[in-house]
Amino acid sequence: MTEAEVPLVDAEGLRRLAAAQPAAACPACAAVRAPGWEALPASLDRSALRKVATLRRPELEDPTLEEHHPHGTHGWSPDAPIAPAFFPYNRCDVWQCVACGRNFLRYTEYGGYYVEERIRELRPGLVVAP
Repeated sequence: MTEAEVPLVDAEGLRRLAAAQPAAACPACAAVRAPGWEALPASLDRSALRKVATLRRPELEDPTLEEHHPHGTHGWSPDAPIAPAFFPYNRCDVWQCVACGRNFLRYTEYGGYYVEERIRELRPGLVVAP
């Protein structure tokens, strides 16, 4: 699948992807234990994941940096909502384990002196569309 062919998904699309995934990790993706945002593990073979969807809306040149935490969570919380219209989800792609179909959200964080790839498990019960 080329970059142009990667489908844009919304909250409902994320729920469908999550519903089709296995309940547990396989050996290919077991290195990723990311209920909340974490750095992409160095031990993960990057070829074990393939991009299957995006949350990036091409018509938005500068998506919001506002986060969605109505119940007092924060960006690193394992129980933080997955809200596609809000940061960092609005800058994410969905990656899937090629071996088992488990899904992950990924984005690149750009700091003053670093660039770090972040990853989080796609957990269906956390997907919201406020």
